[in-house]
Amino acid sequence: MSDDNKVHAELRENFGKGYARRLRAAGKIPAVIYGHGTEPKHVALPGHQVSLLIRRANAVLELDVAGSHELTLVKDVQKDPVHQVIEHIDLLVVKKGEKIQVDVPVSLIGESAPGTIAAQDANTVLLEVEATHIPERIEVDVDGLEDGTHITAADLTLPKGASLVVDPETLIVAISVPTDTLAAEDEIAEADAAVAAEQAEESEEAKEGASE
Repeated sequence: MSDDNKVHAELRENFGKGYARRLRAAGKIPAVIYGHGTEPKHVALPGHQVSLLIRRANAVLELDVAGSHELTLVKDVQKDPVHQVIEHIDLLVVKKGEKIQVDVPVSLIGESAPGTIAAQDANTVLLEVEATHIPERIEVDVDGLEDGTHITAADLTLPKGASLVVDPETLIVAISVPTDTLAAEDEIAEADAAVAAEQAEESEEAKEGASE
């Protein structure tokens, strides 16, 4: 674990919306720690430090709670829908070496073949990984892929120790030609066919005129 993930948490015994507002005004975030058969612990976390740490999906925090160390996974972050201020965090107790299931973001890299688009059908993929080795993202290289190419969960390159939980046939990315491009190509083809037919008709008329 990185030292950057070490966080000092203060035990709190007061509850309620008013107390939570005062905590946030003081630059702290209310949180609860639970899991592994332990009694839930209500704590206050340093707001700025934790806000930076949880920018990463599935952040793992090593907490110092009154001298006791807890390894926790950020399970849920509740935000004010208007101001996007963090109101509360749920933290799940995990153990080193323990396998857990997490949704890991999927990121596309590269550009598909000219004239095509890469439509991402799944933004995350459910994996089983070690609690202390959660990948930040799974990258999918779509560079040069042609129309009609499908990438499923089974095609993903997973880091060592990670395994799929989601159905291997789950569609991740589909390469296709945009419908407006296809429509434009159809219109051009129809116009070309009309011009060719008109030219053929004119040629036929010219032959008939020459034979009279």
